[in-house]
Amino acid sequence: MQPLLFQPLTIRDVTLKNRIVMSPMCMYSCYEQDGIVTPWHVTHYTSRAMGQTGLIMTEAAAVSPQGRISAEDLGIWDDSHVEGLSQLVSSIQENGSKAAIQIAHAGRKAMIDGAIIAPSAIAFSEKMKTPEEMSLQQIEETVKQFRSAAKRAKTAGFDVIEIHGAHGYLINEFLSPLSNRRTDSYGGSQENRYRFLQEIIAAVRLEWEGPLFVRISANDYHPEGNTPEDFVTYSKWMKEDGVDLIDCSSGAVVPAKIPTFPGYQVSFADKIKNEAEIATAAVGLITTGRQAEEILQNKRADLIFIGREFLKDPYWPRSAAQDLGTEIESPKQYERGW
Repeated sequence: MQPLLFQPLTIRDVTLKNRIVMSPMCMYSCYEQDGIVTPWHVTHYTSRAMGQTGLIMTEAAAVSPQGRISAEDLGIWDDSHVEGLSQLVSSIQENGSKAAIQIAHAGRKAMIDGAIIAPSAIAFSEKMKTPEEMSLQQIEETVKQFRSAAKRAKTAGFDVIEIHGAHGYLINEFLSPLSNRRTDSYGGSQENRYRFLQEIIAAVRLEWEGPLFVRISANDYHPEGNTPEDFVTYSKWMKEDGVDLIDCSSGAVVPAKIPTFPGYQVSFADKIKNEAEIATAAVGLITTGRQAEEILQNKRADLIFIGREFLKDPYWPRSAAQDLGTEIESPKQYERGW
């Protein structure tokens, strides 16, 4: 029997051939600053599909120009983006992988010209701009932008959508009491701080029937911020609202020192999976097949997200298989070399 890492997993109507996911990583490669897929993106993602990755997730695609992390981010705010994204999806799928897209708004961490927005007018740091506090109309408009992004993702043919609610970007800013000081229905209590994400999930679900993930920052690493216990509660609510899997990252809503070590975020995926009773993904300094297999065998997560290791090795699944003493299928064109 194959190790769990190389066994298929079905989420809704999508079956992944293994449990390995290429984690979304910012590439800043839309050199014309128009958000449109370039040949570089196609080469970058397709090579990992050829490497036998189960699910390829693109970098954060901005739901509005104002929501870009940088001016060279991928975009999904306009119909003109669909053609390039569709080409990218086709290339990934033709090489045996499923295709996912992360849709996002950077909020107060947007490093672009012009005004930026956030739940409250608090800058991330002294070196960054102070955002405008969002009006109720702007909140409504942003929710609609996420819905439109989901519709475009469906048109482009993606298999999975992930909503980016982590790393100090807009949704994370609403969830955290460190960045959300509102006194209306979007601030204060946990329920109120969750409301923005809840409305986005509902809006996306109006357009999207397939697997829906949410990336979270499960720990603010601050005594007055969110903790993993808070995200057990949030994850229960997300499950009720139609989310299929919680992608468990951490930090970056405020400047903080984060202790890092191999698998340093796995405990968050473990806790949420077993206490909120929802599928989770583990991510963060997972580097070997044995390490990934231990996480799955001990039911600490359902998927393994690999980031930097994929930058070093587009064929990381093969390296992981060797580490586990098993064999996986190779592209026919490469069999002579392997």
